Amino acid sequence: MAARGRWLILLAVLAVTACEGVEAEPPPQTTTGTARDQRDRERFGTITGEGPLISFSTDRARAPNEGVGGGIGVNAFLWEATLDTINFMPLASADPFGGLIITDWFQPATTPGERVKLHVQIRDAALRADSVTVSVFRQQRDPAGDWLDAPADATTAREIEDHILTRARELRVASAAAG
Repeated sequence: MAARGRWLILLAVLAVTACEGVEAEPPPQTTTGTARDQRDRERFGTITGEGPLISFSTDRARAPNEGVGGGIGVNAFLWEATLDTINFMPLASADPFGGLIITDWFQPATTPGERVKLHVQIRDAALRADSVTVSVFRQQRDPAGDWLDAPADATTAREIEDHILTRARELRVASAAAG
């Protein structure tokens, strides 16, 4: 048995040393496609647009009201401002490419018989008032202990949107002052 193990080790060493002089071939040249493919790309564009799909750098030459960078698909100032504004609520989902933030149900200590949930949609790369939409969902506990949907105050969503926009503007000003 020991002799068999020695033979296997010897064969493995010989196999490795036999590969010593082998030169790897260079990778094949990639082409950009036919002339028709190039025309189609110019006419229709690409899935990722002009640049790469994900970029981990920030472009300082962008317009001053745009905060796209860091690999997300929406305005970075609005994204950060939204997370800052709703940081007291547990997050259920956050999609930086689609711009959707969903919180889990939050029960304020002041009103134990009700809970709220938010859906925040960032719709644009520009820092504008119509770039963010907040939907507020509210539930109340009935006497049996079940949660029932209840209407949310219409001004609550607007107040949260205003707070997000104010915070995003503060972040943009701070970024411009630092950069």
